[in-house]
Amino acid sequence: MSMATRTDTQSPALHAADSHDLIRVHGARVNNLKDISIEIPKRRLTVCTGVSGSGKSSLVFATIAAESQRMINETYSTFVQGFMPTLARPEVDVLEGLTTAIIVDQQRMGADARSTVGTATDANAMLRILFSRLGKPHIGSAKAFSFNVASISGAGAVTVERAGRTVKERRAFSITGGMCPRCEGRGSVTDFDLSQLYDDSKSLNEGALTIPGYSVDGWYGRIFSGCGFFDPDKPIRKFTKRELHDLLYKEPTKIKVDNINLTYEGLIPKIQKSMLSKDIDALQPHIRAFVERAMTFSACPECGGTRLSEGARSSKIDGISIADACAMQISDLAEWVRGLDEPSVAPLLAALQQTLDSFVEIGLGYLSLDRSSGTLSGGEAQRVKMIRHLGSSLTDVTYVFDEPTIGLHPHDIQRMNGLLLRLRDKGNTVLVVEHKPEAIAIADHIVDLGPGAGSAGGTVCFEGTVEGLRASGTVTGRHFDDRAALKEAVRKPTGTLEIRGATSHNLQDVDVDIPLGVLCVVTGVAGSGKSSLIHGSVPTSAGVVSVDQVPIRGSRRSNPATYTGLLDPIRKAFAKANGVKPALFSANSEGACPTCNGAGVIYTDLAMMAGVATTCEECEGKRFQAAVLDYHLGGRDISEVLAMSVTEAEEFFGDGEARTPAAHRILGRLADVGLGYLNIGQPLTTLSGGERQRLKLATHMAEKGGVYVLDEPTAGLHLADVEQLLGLLDRLVDSGKSVVVIEHHQAVMAHADWIIDLGPGAGHDGGRIVFEGTPADLVAARSTLTGEHLAAYVGT
Repeated sequence: MSMATRTDTQSPALHAADSHDLIRVHGARVNNLKDISIEIPKRRLTVCTGVSGSGKSSLVFATIAAESQRMINETYSTFVQGFMPTLARPEVDVLEGLTTAIIVDQQRMGADARSTVGTATDANAMLRILFSRLGKPHIGSAKAFSFNVASISGAGAVTVERAGRTVKERRAFSITGGMCPRCEGRGSVTDFDLSQLYDDSKSLNEGALTIPGYSVDGWYGRIFSGCGFFDPDKPIRKFTKRELHDLLYKEPTKIKVDNINLTYEGLIPKIQKSMLSKDIDALQPHIRAFVERAMTFSACPECGGTRLSEGARSSKIDGISIADACAMQISDLAEWVRGLDEPSVAPLLAALQQTLDSFVEIGLGYLSLDRSSGTLSGGEAQRVKMIRHLGSSLTDVTYVFDEPTIGLHPHDIQRMNGLLLRLRDKGNTVLVVEHKPEAIAIADHIVDLGPGAGSAGGTVCFEGTVEGLRASGTVTGRHFDDRAALKEAVRKPTGTLEIRGATSHNLQDVDVDIPLGVLCVVTGVAGSGKSSLIHGSVPTSAGVVSVDQVPIRGSRRSNPATYTGLLDPIRKAFAKANGVKPALFSANSEGACPTCNGAGVIYTDLAMMAGVATTCEECEGKRFQAAVLDYHLGGRDISEVLAMSVTEAEEFFGDGEARTPAAHRILGRLADVGLGYLNIGQPLTTLSGGERQRLKLATHMAEKGGVYVLDEPTAGLHLADVEQLLGLLDRLVDSGKSVVVIEHHQAVMAHADWIIDLGPGAGHDGGRIVFEGTPADLVAARSTLTGEHLAAYVGT
């Protein structure tokens, strides 16, 4: 007894397995990180902060999370690895103490027409099983309720080897799917305006086709002229019915043109495959303009936009079909499922209930399962991805979040904070890249990167607690308690933009006057109808410049100079100064280094191992032929100009021999949005989310318009960058423009001249105007959630 007592009072020695309580990073050099070393505590909430472009994502995503995923992939056989994305080891000397990383990023969900909130979260899969078991009348298996499975049947003879003899037998099969046969499960049908496809007064050889890429001299022109199904010299209006059908609708047919075997296909199926199968926002601008001009999209008349066949819609549980269930607001659907008492499917009901409750808990109860996943904002998509992790029993994993508060009202941020803390309290390591002070304030540990962005960043400025950050004197520390004050005097409107009877999505017959000539902020909780009101009701006519949240895409070959159109005046200036063709000064055209084709690096594919990229020995990474670099403008060759920062280039093209007003104007806009430090030839793939957002804003500022509509321009911006953005918005308004901003950031609300607040809740609880007036009136009234949070923010 005494021995036992003595043993209990001794403090147990630390077990070797308990000594790994830190994630150690030593010598990280990914992107702009400057050989940094840090230690991150496990089973704690660590927030990584710093100005946009300081290296936060490079540290958290491209180093820690990437190495964790690479090491997990290496545990599979080489056969399996051959089917997985190959990941290179990040540039870092030592990475110790890593755990399995689960990444929840801001990447928008696939915008495929067949992807919905239900299919993306497996809620639809569970509903389909539920209806296949309980639905009356019974119409088949779960496939019979899927809008992605077509009903097919077939019969024929099959040859079977049996007991050494070959026997022919007749077999038949049929699959009952839930796809609507008219719209093929897309929910909408497209009609073509034929006058936008061709000019019927001309023949094909005279250039009748007006579709982008279908010119007479091009590849498609040769196919249509040489196919032999119609006379290419006859005007289209004189075609027979048969010839017109072959031109527009002919099924894929093998043909020979100039002794080359090809497949001919009618214009409409070819356009459907090449243009309509893609997300319209992902198309090139001139192709998108053609699609919007030539096609009309309307709800399928057969299924009413539900995507489902008549059979799938006829099977019901308590009078509700699967189409009705998917169209319900998720919070209502959760209540309906809770009311189903059926012991035979109890485990299924429990799993479905948990998934639907997670939607409500995370603040997405206003969505419906039939909502197309491509229409979700970045913040909504990120929270949808979180749903599968909320009820998980996994512990000791690392959850990595990229600005989880994007698109969230201050009221919703409190709820998000609770979810992050709950993940941590289950024994997980939570790493968050974040800018909002409300989210930084709950951190156990903070890593502040900086001091600047790009080449001026990439070092650790501070590690420690929130109190330590406040006193640290870093850029984040100095701005942490910044609060934008309400304006003493607001601008007076010069006119109004009237919206009457707006009903798109959840808007409830809204009438509102948007003031012009001022900074107007539209706010409200997530899902209250802000984007529906502005994007759905403000006419996108000439004079309205709309900057949405869709992130810009770009490959290694695209950079700020190509994206903004800056390279065109630069190429022309070089060509004029040297008396040669402008195409020589493009690394994607005639001037490209022949060895690396203008990429600057040579890639070696190593199958399941990470590919190797080596700098091209011929051009030393400059991307251009040696002969092109002999041409100079203002004493610099084209590769030296592309290596300049925006600030240097603005000075270079501002005066002297290299003076180029067109280039100088574009560079001025890039400097206005705070991108003066960016290299104009830096690949877009290396830019952070905030930098891409501002690059997009700078490009749209060039468009001629009187009304600018900005959708959450503070996404990805540090507190210090938000100040610069407010200055830019002020300059736009002072120059006579009208600026309408959809925003949650209180600094932007406080700075507004006029606020329109939607609510009071989300989904069918929202869609109404709950306040219109000045920020001071909103704070004084405190009649809405926004008013309460803004009052707390400005300290009144």
